Formats: sequence, structure tokens, C-alpha cells
Amino acid sequence: MNTVEKARALAEPVCGELGLFLWDVRFEKEGALWYLRIFIDRDGGIDMNICEEFSRRFNEILDREDFIAQNYIFEAGSPGLGRKLTRPEHFAVCEGDEVRLKLFKARDGSKERVGLLIEHTETGFTLAYSADDEGKPIETESFDYRECTSVNLNDDTDLF
Repeated sequence: MNTVEKARALAEPVCGELGLFLWDVRFEKEGALWYLRIFIDRDGGIDMNICEEFSRRFNEILDREDFIAQNYIFEAGSPGLGRKLTRPEHFAVCEGDEVRLKLFKARDGSKERVGLLIEHTETGFTLAYSADDEGKPIETESFDYRECTSVNLNDDTDLF
């Protein structure tokens, strides 16, 4: 089990106890420093008190388990408004939300799309760009996860 997998396995029960959803775990090097970042959320959002409670409990586990060999900085926080969608469960939770994606290769002259995430599968997802008077999608486009460099919730509320 690598560092991220181990941290995820240890963080999930703490999230469950606190009524949180574990959004993501990252172990990243920035310059000379390593960061263990745990992104948490819940319906209605989180605040600093929730992050502090999670951090307090998870720090005890990190100290006890001591599974990371190098020095690192631990951070816990919200995935934010423009959160990355990287796992199938992210796409499931975000169905009905507007997303922004970037493609490896351009389609119709553009590498970017913004649309409503209307469905997902194990291999990809579909966006809607317009709807009829009853709200049924008219113009849609499907993507394979492997085509995308990134998919994020769209935090630019002025686009539509």
C-alpha cells in the first residue's frame, strides 16, 4: 500500500465518525517539502472548526501509525468550489452540476468545455450544453475520462 492509499484507509473511518466525505488524499512534493493533504467535505460545506477537529483526530493516528518515512507537512481542508473530479464517486456526487474540462486533444478546435454533468459511467461521462423547455438535454457530448487532462466543478458562475 502506498502513502496515499494508507492515508486514505486511515482517514475514511475518521471522516465517517465526523459525518464527513473524504474527497481526496494527496502526497505531493513542492520544492524541498512534502505535503500530505486530506480534502474533506459534507453536505452544507465545512468550516475551520470541522477541519480542526478532523486534523486533531487524524494527527493522533499519523503519530501512532508513523508510516511516512520522510518529513512532511499535514494539511486538512475543503476541496473548494472548483474541486477536481478524479474518482467515479466524484462524478456521481456532482451529477447535475456545471463542470469545466480540459482535453488532451482539441475537439472542434477547442480543448475546453463547460457544461452540465448529466451522467457518468465507469469509463466516461456526458455533458449537456442546452435543454428544451422541459429541461431535457438537447445538445450533449460524451467524453472518456482518459481524454481529459482535468475536470473541475465550474466555479465561474458568470458563464451561464
